Amino acid sequence: METGNPHDTGTAGPEQPAEATATTGTTTGPTAGPAATTEAVELAVLSGAPAAPGDEPKWIALPPGLLKVRRLMLVLWLGLLTLAAGLVPGLLAGPRWAAFALPPLALLVWGWVMLERNWRSWRYAERSDDLLISRGVLWRQETVVPYGRMQLVEVTSGPVERHFGLASVQLHTAAAATDATIPGLVPAEAERLRDRLTELGEARSAGL
Repeated sequence: METGNPHDTGTAGPEQPAEATATTGTTTGPTAGPAATTEAVELAVLSGAPAAPGDEPKWIALPPGLLKVRRLMLVLWLGLLTLAAGLVPGLLAGPRWAAFALPPLALLVWGWVMLERNWRSWRYAERSDDLLISRGVLWRQETVVPYGRMQLVEVTSGPVERHFGLASVQLHTAAAATDATIPGLVPAEAERLRDRLTELGEARSAGL
């Protein structure tokens, strides 16, 4: 058993780990306290250090083509209704009856604004274990689709979507409550997402 004061000159004290010395980066001076730790964290934040992975999902918005298609359909339907409601009564009963065009015109303006808000609310994010789909303006809805529960991923495109170069991705799972659809994607992105989700689903199902 050794005796003596380890602080005395020429007496071997407890061996200090080399890792601790390398971490501090100093050879002399007192050990860094809470203030130094706080300062180091602040410097990391100010320097723009990346956040820890998994903190926030990387959301992907829908392309603007979907908004253009929906607004075009809105103008076609309500625009024709506005003209009919204003011209027919105005020509048959007098100019004052053309005010019947105001309600569908107000509905057209309201729908024009709400379509953009709804389009902006749509987004999706690919995480390590599942796919997140978020949408909704007044009532926000977020669907979590685990990769391991996906049974079928398909790309669909109707006549209007094909004309404007759009496609939708439909996700079918073991539970109908977690089925989901991502509309208005560019065909290349829809196919990439289908292949990616199919690959991940097969890997999770196989237990890899």
